[in-house]
Amino acid sequence: MTELVTNANLAEYEAFVQSHPKGHFAQSSLWAKQKPAWTWQAILCRGEDGKIKGSIAFLIRKMPIVRKKMMYACRGPVCDLTDRATFAELMEAAKRLAKTEKAYVIKIDPDVPSSDTEFVKLLTDCGFQTKDTGKNFEAIQPKYVFRLYLNGRTEEEILASFHQKWRYNIRLAVKKGVEVRICGKEMVPDFARIMVETGVRDNFATRPPEYFSAMLDNLGDKCRLYMAFHEGKPIAGTLAILYGDKVWYLYGASSNEHRNLMPNYLLQWSMIQWAIENHCRVYDFRGVSGDISEDNPHYGLYRFKKGFGGEFTEFVGEYDYVLKKPSYFIAEKGALAYKSLAAKIYMLKHRKKASGENE
Repeated sequence: MTELVTNANLAEYEAFVQSHPKGHFAQSSLWAKQKPAWTWQAILCRGEDGKIKGSIAFLIRKMPIVRKKMMYACRGPVCDLTDRATFAELMEAAKRLAKTEKAYVIKIDPDVPSSDTEFVKLLTDCGFQTKDTGKNFEAIQPKYVFRLYLNGRTEEEILASFHQKWRYNIRLAVKKGVEVRICGKEMVPDFARIMVETGVRDNFATRPPEYFSAMLDNLGDKCRLYMAFHEGKPIAGTLAILYGDKVWYLYGASSNEHRNLMPNYLLQWSMIQWAIENHCRVYDFRGVSGDISEDNPHYGLYRFKKGFGGEFTEFVGEYDYVLKKPSYFIAEKGALAYKSLAAKIYMLKHRKKASGENE
């Protein structure tokens, strides 16, 4: 039996998602507040005892050009994925919702490793088709991540599992006077400024300050802004989310100056400590490239995260249930072109700005 989530059952839904092993912050209504341009709809499925046994939440938005909607379940569904009946029931309810919303596609990217061939077969049996998103960062959410499984270990045990050089760098940062503080919105402008500096250096687009401020408001005590200071000056920062039994490292920024003080290592350790304090099962470093050859420009990011002793994880990736093929084809091609053009304009703008500041 399925039903839509309303104010009457929202608290029950949130409790289920937060307590489930497959629970994810992006399936929470709190995350929906962070995406005001999208509408949020969630479906839950009950067992014979009346308790929730599965759920899936969608962000829904009318896409340009096609003027029809995309339904996107970021890291959904939340259920026992070996329970084919529950998964199928949720998907049938999703198709009914898509018809009501006049959607052209149902898009999901579940928190499931690619090695789970039974689940991949389940997806295809339900009519989903895989989407090749490449091996770098072309997907909506990272297909390749690093995860550190804490498994009830102490700080001492986890620190001992890091690469020796990583432990040295954490201690070096402390020795050199780097101080990590948990900050509020007053430090968002500095964080955003350093983030732009990082994006120009590493060739990626970043969010405006208002986005980070909103995240601190919308997620409350589930979100933390960590800033690293040296002699009172902010030199690096990170944003992390705690939800259920996991902590995710979402954003990181470091100034071009003082990188020799190793603030990023101390910041990571501080976020891992937060996960340990809350008895989390997983600390998620988030995205890395799927191409882990040393000549890949993104290899340094992979190497940095690997040194903390985590596991390289490949998810099944994005799967689409196409409802209207012409609209789907046009929207997918248009989204790729727009994303590429927007990234080029952003980088050109900020590189010119950075160049002017350095003159």
